[in-house]
Amino acid sequence: MSTLESPIPRFHLAIPVDDLDAARRFYGQVLGLPTGRSTDTWIDWNLHGHQLVTHHAPARTTRIHNPVDGHDVPVPHFGLILTVAAFHDLATRLRAADTAFVIEPYVRFEGQPGEQWTMFLLDPAGNALEFKAFADDEQVFAT
Repeated sequence: MSTLESPIPRFHLAIPVDDLDAARRFYGQVLGLPTGRSTDTWIDWNLHGHQLVTHHAPARTTRIHNPVDGHDVPVPHFGLILTVAAFHDLATRLRAADTAFVIEPYVRFEGQPGEQWTMFLLDPAGNALEFKAFADDEQVFAT
């Protein structure tokens, strides 16, 4: 199996950003993602084996939130399911970079099926990201 093959399909997600330099700092320096190809209007990022592309586009102004476990969750959003250790490492990294959280890291659904650590933040263009870690990875799709 080559390094690009994966037993689990990888996703490709293209998101709008209004400032590519700010995206480069946030995704490259704050989150520590390796870059791939890029031009004057877009940058490819390696999001833990998934292809995330930031495309230069006008800023959006409409925000939508849905209530989940007592918090207003921004919609749309995307992110990763990490190990608990990687989740806490990223939370430490984000705090060291003075990142403003939309929802601070906390345990959601504590003591229930699907118990998970979660945190929400915005990139410089206002795209919402969620990073989470399940206490039991078998509970990712628990009902």
